[in-house]
Amino acid sequence: MAIRQTLPETHQSDLLGGIASMEVHRLFFALMPDAAICERLAAVAAGLKAARPGLRARWIHPDRYHVTLHFLGDHASLRPSLVDGAKAAADKVRATPFTWTLDTATSFRGREPPCVLQGVETCEPLQQLWQALGKALALAVHGVRLERNFTPHVTLAYSHGAMLPELAVEPVTWPVTEFALIHHVVGQGAYQTLGRWPLLDS
Repeated sequence: MAIRQTLPETHQSDLLGGIASMEVHRLFFALMPDAAICERLAAVAAGLKAARPGLRARWIHPDRYHVTLHFLGDHASLRPSLVDGAKAAADKVRATPFTWTLDTATSFRGREPPCVLQGVETCEPLQQLWQALGKALALAVHGVRLERNFTPHVTLAYSHGAMLPELAVEPVTWPVTEFALIHHVVGQGAYQTLGRWPLLDS
C-alpha cells in the first residue's frame, strides 16, 4: 500500500512569469535494511572513519542506507503510469529469502568517489532477484532503461577526491526478505516507500 506523504515544493519563475517546478522525483527498486542491519552498517562506517581519519568525505545518514536493484530514473513529476507499471512488474517476481554477506569496503570511480560496502563473494540469489525484476520491468514499463550489469553495494559515503583501497571489514550478514519501490524528491525529506514485496518460501 502506498504511503502518502506531503512534500515541500521548490520552484523558480519561468520566462512567462509563471511558476516552474524544479523538483526532481527519483524512483528506484531497492533492498532496505531493517534497524538492526542499519546499526551494523553504521558501525562499519564508524570503523572506516576511525581507520582513515584523513579521508574527507560526505557520510550518508543510516536512514538512507539501501541497495539499488533497478533505477527507474529522475523525473520532473511522479507519473502514475510509471508507478503502476513498476508495481505490476514487482507483482510478477517470485524469489525466496536469502542471506547476503557484506565484508569488503572499497571505492568506485567518480567525481565524488563513492565509498561502498559489498560482498567479496557473488551472491547468486541476489543476482537472480535482480535479473527477475529486470525482465519483469522490461515487459511492464515502456521505454525503461535498465543497467546491464549489477554490482550490489551499500554506499556509506562520497569522498572528496580520495579513494578507499579495498579493505576487509567485520562481516555484516543481511537476511533479505523483501524488496521495495522507493520514491524520493532529491534534496528533500525522507524516502517514501510506495510498495513492498516479500520474498516467499516456495
